[in-house]
Amino acid sequence: MSRELETVRDYLRWIISRFNDAGLYYGHGTDNAQDEAWYLVCGALKLPFDLDGRLLDGRLTEAERQRLEQLVERRISERVPVAYLVGEAWFAGLPFNVDERVLVPRSPMAELIDVGFQPWLGDVEPEHILDLCTGSGCIGIACAFAFPEARVVLSDVSADALAVARSNIERHSLSDRVTALQSDVFAGLEAQRFDLIVSNPPYVDAEDLAGMPAEYHAEPALGLGSGDDGLDITRRILQQAARHLNEGGLLVVEVGNSGRALDEAFPELPLTWVEFERGGHGVFVISKDDLPAL
Repeated sequence: MSRELETVRDYLRWIISRFNDAGLYYGHGTDNAQDEAWYLVCGALKLPFDLDGRLLDGRLTEAERQRLEQLVERRISERVPVAYLVGEAWFAGLPFNVDERVLVPRSPMAELIDVGFQPWLGDVEPEHILDLCTGSGCIGIACAFAFPEARVVLSDVSADALAVARSNIERHSLSDRVTALQSDVFAGLEAQRFDLIVSNPPYVDAEDLAGMPAEYHAEPALGLGSGDDGLDITRRILQQAARHLNEGGLLVVEVGNSGRALDEAFPELPLTWVEFERGGHGVFVISKDDLPAL
């Protein structure tokens, strides 16, 4: 194979064809074979995603060819997401280290971070932020950039996930403002209080989890499934969050397709469902004042 393909352009064309033939599922940062191929090639070869077109005709070394061919075979035969293959994913315009210990970042919450959680935060400038069930740390770290004076806690029950989150704290030189703590929901946070709590917890219900494409089963099950209706963790968050929010504090949680089940389970809660311009759904906002309705 390496003797037939020589340039970046050659490999892009070949990979697109292979991916189309393989019938892959795209849902970890891309939605088509062309973008997936670009992600793989640029990530594996450490090239910028806005690659100068003149570099497309650059010839690959033998080692680069072998690496690309091996990664393509893994993407097809093992259905491994490209982010794991290249060790990096992007969220809110920032790069993050990722591997099989954490979910691949893809939350629509990036759009909320871009607008500073407005209009819900109002005049509140959060000084203390919690990213609950943080995984790679992408949401909390993006919040640290959005609110440069805030101190941020990244928490997760998984020690493996926290190792990845800590690597991303170091990658973005945020150790002076961002810390990572092991906690089963709020159990390890004691009396800490926050102005803003954001969470992308496990929320996939049992039926959806069983029917997910193979690419999702490459991710840690701990970060996906949350009981029969997908709300096991979310219930705990709603029941305990008020004790960890300052006055005027805000809770923002992603529950994806389990949103309907949440409305049915807590019809008395005045949840505000965010409408996104860039796609995505299943994220609610609620203030501390409204949480005692539980």
